[in-house]
Amino acid sequence: MIDVRLLRTDPDGTRAALARRGKPELLEQLAEATSVDSRLRDIQTQRDTMRAEVNDLSKQVGAARRDGDTAAAEALQARSRELGDQEKALAAEADQLGGRLRDLLLRIPNLPSDEAPDGADDHDNPVVKGPFLPADGFAEHQRVPHWDTATALGILDNERATKISGAMFTMQRGPGAQLSRALCQYALDRNADAFEEIRPPSLVTTATLTATGQLPKFADDAYAIERDDLWCIPTAEAPLTSLYMGEVLDVAQLPIRLMAYSPCYRREAGSAGRDTRGMLRAHEFDKVEILAVSTPEQGPGMLIELRDRAEALIKGLGLPYR
Repeated sequence: MIDVRLLRTDPDGTRAALARRGKPELLEQLAEATSVDSRLRDIQTQRDTMRAEVNDLSKQVGAARRDGDTAAAEALQARSRELGDQEKALAAEADQLGGRLRDLLLRIPNLPSDEAPDGADDHDNPVVKGPFLPADGFAEHQRVPHWDTATALGILDNERATKISGAMFTMQRGPGAQLSRALCQYALDRNADAFEEIRPPSLVTTATLTATGQLPKFADDAYAIERDDLWCIPTAEAPLTSLYMGEVLDVAQLPIRLMAYSPCYRREAGSAGRDTRGMLRAHEFDKVEILAVSTPEQGPGMLIELRDRAEALIKGLGLPYR
């Protein structure tokens, strides 16, 4: 979500920054948000003027009654009621527009960093490290897709997972289940030197998912428990980010480093045409999240720290990466 003040103080810069994302619909949303915000400010000015006029009319009504001029007092009161009705209509419009503006701002993503390279898709991503590959290359048995290898070894049983829960669910068995659990423990152990472990709830409120930017943008990809106004978390990032919601932290406490293991749930509504074989794009999976609450000045350094820690995990397993 972007700050509405950006629309007012730097509309051209905001538009130029969002244009770098290559999504014309974002510029349409931005234009509408700017228009709605302008109308809201016009309404506020009109309401302030009307309130001031109503206050002045009240004084005039009092003076007219003291002078015994009943007709003038009633005419002034009629005008005051008319202005009151107009102000109520403007208030209703303001409420409607305010809701629309909030919805638009929640859907517009953050502005990309100046350091982020431009590109049409992931093929334009520059490689900044690696690739780190085995010195002798890959043997033939290492070129087999994981869904074939894991099925042959009996450690992945997606056929029965589908029977139990439907498409795009996975089930590890025996050593596969042990490996899945061990990888999560490995990630927690490797970050325990600096990160506090949290075991957050797997269900959160609408307010929590909205505060972390998941709603309303990604509502179609989230699992909702509508009866209780709860959502299955798509990542532990959601509850961790909201851990201090509504609180004021002493800057001396920052950065606060947190990590959490959690199951994650995603509907993958936009996965049509994408590879969903094996464990790719499953509705449920386990993940360890590392996250830091920091000041804006600490942010860039923390990002590098988090990246380096994630890289160390892959490197520690001896996996190729870039």
